Amino acid sequence: MDLSERKKAILRAIIESYIQSAEPVGSKAIAEALGRRVSSATIRNEMADLEGLGLLEKPHTSAGRIPSPKGYRLYVNELMEAHKLSLQETERINRALRLKMQELDRVVSEAGRVVAQLTNYPAFALSSGFDRVTIRRFDLLMVERNAFIIVVMTDTNVVRNKLVQLPTDLTEAQLQMLNTLLNTTFTGLTLGEITPELMRVAQHAAGDAYGLISLVVSFAIEVLESLEHRRVHTAGLAHLLELPEYRDLERAQPLMSYLSEDQDANEFPVPTGDPMRILIGPENVVDALKDSSVVVASYDIGGGMRGIIGVVGPTRMDYAKITARLSYLAQGLTRLFGHGQLPEPNDEQHEEVSH
Repeated sequence: MDLSERKKAILRAIIESYIQSAEPVGSKAIAEALGRRVSSATIRNEMADLEGLGLLEKPHTSAGRIPSPKGYRLYVNELMEAHKLSLQETERINRALRLKMQELDRVVSEAGRVVAQLTNYPAFALSSGFDRVTIRRFDLLMVERNAFIIVVMTDTNVVRNKLVQLPTDLTEAQLQMLNTLLNTTFTGLTLGEITPELMRVAQHAAGDAYGLISLVVSFAIEVLESLEHRRVHTAGLAHLLELPEYRDLERAQPLMSYLSEDQDANEFPVPTGDPMRILIGPENVVDALKDSSVVVASYDIGGGMRGIIGVVGPTRMDYAKITARLSYLAQGLTRLFGHGQLPEPNDEQHEEVSH
């Protein structure tokens, strides 16, 4: 949209004022924000033009204006200035990223909690599952005569193990025979293929032997399911009720229900092409999100997997600050999973905070 520089400055000032106050913005406040370089009368005329273009809306109970979803979209695309993270913010994110040694789900969940705390908005995080995973190798390790450890490695280099206690003793020779059978029969099979193969083996194996085979293969199935399933973690739902837009429980309830229920990960927005995606109001396809904005970033986990992290909030959210924090966190997770390193804060990424 071709706007004059004055209209752009006024629109930017209105949006940034509304982001901070959640109150309709009048010409007097804009004149002060612009250093009184433009008269209130001129600002009122420009605001009327911006309203006519669908970039501003006028609440019935106020003489001020508020941004429309169309106005926010123009702001995000053309007017928003990059936000610099503070040293405290980068250090806080880095502390969370040091959980790399923990399980992936725990890292993703913790990242969501950090984002919720940093932004004061509800956050969601998920890891994208593999389309096709198989077991590359089984290892059965004797612990004592009635206990052994199952170790499975997938073709995506994920390793899982489980300690098994048996009601009867098992010899080392029996365990090695079981190990050989598993590696010759159940490797290279997808989740959909492994159960039919187990049924076929059941027709030929003796009862006790089939029980052991089934025990190990059931664990392998659990591992494959966990890698193919995309789990959504949500955090900070209570932040919604702190925002003026959601103090009305009737408005907050559909969004809280959507975020708190066990949602299909495919329904959550995912960046396509760009690592960052912003959906404003009606741009969201899910009904519960149509009065809200969603900012989501992706990061590379490695081995063909990608993770997603995002926030949900009112359309007046501070897009510059939110995108800066999500971008830094996503870059940090990519470096962490790929190289075991955290990003180094520098002058391009942060600014000092006065105390």
